[in-house]
Amino acid sequence: MNEILKGLIDKLDREKKLPHGEWVTLFDGFTDEEREYAASVARKIADEKYGKKIYIRGIVEFSNYCKNDCLYCGIRRSNRNAQRYRLTDDEILACCDEGYETGFRTFVLQSGEDPAYTTDRLVEIVRRIKAAHPDCAVTLSLGELEREDLARLREAGADRYLLRHETATKCHYEQLHPDFMSFEHRMKCLQDLKELGYQTGTGMMIGAPFANSDTLASDLEFLCEFKPHMVGTGPFLPHKDTPFRDEPKGSYELTLFVLSLVRIMLPNVLLPATTALGTIRPNGREQGVLHGANVIMPNLSPTAVRKKYMLYDNKICTEDSTTECRFCLQRRMESIGYEIEITRGDYCDD
Repeated sequence: MNEILKGLIDKLDREKKLPHGEWVTLFDGFTDEEREYAASVARKIADEKYGKKIYIRGIVEFSNYCKNDCLYCGIRRSNRNAQRYRLTDDEILACCDEGYETGFRTFVLQSGEDPAYTTDRLVEIVRRIKAAHPDCAVTLSLGELEREDLARLREAGADRYLLRHETATKCHYEQLHPDFMSFEHRMKCLQDLKELGYQTGTGMMIGAPFANSDTLASDLEFLCEFKPHMVGTGPFLPHKDTPFRDEPKGSYELTLFVLSLVRIMLPNVLLPATTALGTIRPNGREQGVLHGANVIMPNLSPTAVRKKYMLYDNKICTEDSTTECRFCLQRRMESIGYEIEITRGDYCDD
C-alpha cells in the first residue's frame, strides 16, 4: 500500500477534510489496496453510527416528461424516442400504499421537471400521503423549484429533498447542461432547501464527460462545506439517445472509493448504494454497502412504466414487482451480514 495515500485517508479520518491538491493526489494515485483500506475505515464508521441496519426508500417515478435538456439524461426534452407517461394522483398514492404494506417507511417522489404537476397539485399529493401514512417520510426529487414552491411543499409535510449538484465546477456544469440552465440557480436551490428545514440530499456522477480528478476534488470540497444530510453518487452511465451516447462509463472502482471517502468525511451522512452502481456490476449495491453506504432505493413505480423512466441504458429492476424487489434486497443484504430496517431512517445527528 502507498503510505502517502494511506496517510491522506487517515488524515481525512482525523480532520474530516483535505486540501484540494491532496484530494487530487488520492484520486490520481489510488489502487485497489487504498480503496479497500478506505472501505474498512468507512464501514467501521457506518457501523458505529447506524449499526448493521440498511434503510430502504421506495422511489415512485411518476413522470418522465421534462422541460430540461441535460446532455446526459435519457428523459431529456429533445429525446423523441422516449415513451412519455404521467401517473395520476391516485396511482401515486397506490404505489405508496403498496410500498407501505411491504415495509417501506420513506417514499421518494421523483420526476422530470414536468409543469403538468403544479405546486398546488404536488402539495395535495404530499398531504394525501402524509394523511394515509403519518409514520412515513416523504422525499421529493423534482429538480429545481423556486423558494416559494419549496416552502409550500415543506409546509404540506415534505421531509426531505434530493437535488444533485452534479458538479461543483461551474464550467463543467455548463458542459453537461443546456445554456438556459444555471449553475448559480442550482446552488441557490440547495441553499434554500437547507434553510427551509429539509433533510437535504445532493451528489454527483462519477466519471461524467469532461470530469477529472480536479473537478472531483471540487465536488468533495463542496460536500465538506455544504454538509448535506444525504449524498447520492453513482457512476455515469450513457444513454443511447443522448449526445453522450458514446462516452465511456464511469469507473466502478472510483465510485466505490468516493463512497468510502464521503462516509469518512461525513460520518453521519445517509449514503445510498445507487441503482446505477447495481447496474454497472451485479453485486454493486452490496459492495456499496461494504464501502460505507447505508441506504438502498428500490423502485415502487408500476412495472408498466419502469422501462420508460430510463435515465441511462440497461437500468436494473424494471420488471420485478414491489414485493419481489423488497425481498430480493433483503436476501442480498443478509448475504453480507446486514438487515433491512423498517423505519423512516432519518439522518442521525450527534
